[in-house]
Amino acid sequence: MTEYTVEFVGTGEEIQVSEKETVLSACIEAGIAQEYSCRVGMCLACSAEIVEGDVTQPAARGLTEEEAENYALTCMARPQSDLVLDRGKYPPSIEDDAAAGAAAADDD
Repeated sequence: MTEYTVEFVGTGEEIQVSEKETVLSACIEAGIAQEYSCRVGMCLACSAEIVEGDVTQPAARGLTEEEAENYALTCMARPQSDLVLDRGKYPPSIEDDAAAGAAAADDD
């Protein structure tokens, strides 16, 4: 079984993650406070930008194919190489939705 190093930007945290386990599962085991909610790839709470490396995440239904190239849902993502992840970074579609919601609230 192959293990990869997953490093988190700005925290100094680094863990070993098997190719058969999710990044979130490894974070929980290691006591790393990774945000999450649904654990089924839909809510995007566990989103992280992929700075370096590759993951497989076929069940990450909350991401478009294009977003899945640059973002990982840690609850679904399994490493395929060593990784550098920037946690708390959300795909542009989510950022755009949040900005639209804020603008609509300002109009009220």
